[in-house]
Amino acid sequence: MFELLLVCAYLTGSLSFAILLSRYYGNSDPRSQGSGNPGATNMLRIAGKRLAILTLLGDLSKGLLPILIANRLGLDQQQQAWVGLVAVIGHLYPIYFNFRGGKGVATTAGMLLGLYPPAALLALAVWLLTFNLTRISSLASLASVVLCLPLLAWQQPHALLPVSVLSILLVWRHRSNLKDLLAGNERSFKD
Repeated sequence: MFELLLVCAYLTGSLSFAILLSRYYGNSDPRSQGSGNPGATNMLRIAGKRLAILTLLGDLSKGLLPILIANRLGLDQQQQAWVGLVAVIGHLYPIYFNFRGGKGVATTAGMLLGLYPPAALLALAVWLLTFNLTRISSLASLASVVLCLPLLAWQQPHALLPVSVLSILLVWRHRSNLKDLLAGNERSFKD
């Protein structure tokens, strides 16, 4: 059952709501516009609030749903965390879209919400605080993911290894953002 759920989680994670919504509404592929990332932040820039919110909800759900199913099937917390990680890997490297996916932040948030809601709330609080101070979504995303690790180590140690692997993947996917941040060239949302 665990192995089957891993496959299903990857296939579900591979659904790119940014790309699917763009196609449905007749917009260009978000990977060819703005930041080139098929995620909610880029959708906000290129397609507006409505499609950004729908993308965010879709990406959250594909991280949350596999965790809820794994929990319902009686998988232990570490197995649930591995299932969530595989869903995020599907978002990062989607089989349906030539393995060119997003950065995984919203899908990770959905995973954390299902796995351990206090971690998701901490991530949201850190994201909001960092974004309000800097107006830089990538910095807020990185800070929120990394700062969840101490809470998980303390409260949910069985999930720490898969979530640590996930954090490394997210930092890797944001490496161009990190370079831009260090150079002072990262995109921001100005008031």
